[in-house]
Amino acid sequence: MAAASFALALLLYLGLDLDEAAPAQSYAADPDTVVEITYGSVIKLMHERTNFRLHSHDVPYGSGSGQQSVTSFPNVDDANSYWIVRPQPDSSAKQGDPITHGTIIRLQHMRTRKWLHSHLHASPITGNLEVSCFGGENESDTGDYWRLEIEGSGKSWRQDQRIRLRHVDTGGYLHSHDRKYTRIAGGQQEVCGVGDKRPDNLWLAAEGVYLPGIPHFRAKHCAYVLLIRIKTTRLWSQCISSTWLCLAADRLRHD
Repeated sequence: MAAASFALALLLYLGLDLDEAAPAQSYAADPDTVVEITYGSVIKLMHERTNFRLHSHDVPYGSGSGQQSVTSFPNVDDANSYWIVRPQPDSSAKQGDPITHGTIIRLQHMRTRKWLHSHLHASPITGNLEVSCFGGENESDTGDYWRLEIEGSGKSWRQDQRIRLRHVDTGGYLHSHDRKYTRIAGGQQEVCGVGDKRPDNLWLAAEGVYLPGIPHFRAKHCAYVLLIRIKTTRLWSQCISSTWLCLAADRLRHD
């Protein structure tokens, strides 16, 4: 029951018109608070060098695999840039668990429910490894597996850490650069996979809904969970959803 309530709360929150969401100017109410990325968090990944967000939409590539295209997007307030952090299907990890260096994760595109994917097809602009979205809720394979590599000394993924994602099947690093599409995805940058570490492989967790570890949850931490600020016209909906999320998570803690 508690799990269902928590899921409903998150669904209510994500059901808001996220195209109207304004990006958070600060990611936690307390500057001394370290925000962890945990399973179930809904995040945007920001390409460090260009500040574009990892992005997808229901538009197929016109070459290569013909699967759903993945780009990096210049605007911060587009709902097609949200990704849900998931474990491998056979993992014992639970929602709210921290994610450590070297862990294999999957990223599910929130709008289309497809998985961030790669393979040996050539990317459209540079001919590197194509990165696409593929599959669905009940369709996922090893082409959706990415190994988390944390830069620096941190052992678990936090918002202030630079990361790389290395594709398990191909060995390619998730990569973007300032080469842009000119037609269907005009102004958006190519996302591809490359085999070596470069400055353009580095990403940061940016806007999103970050779920604290459930065993350590307290209602006072709600300010750290809801990190998308909704415009004033939607404030009432935000307050309702925030309350549901906090109460449901607190119920989980006591179950």
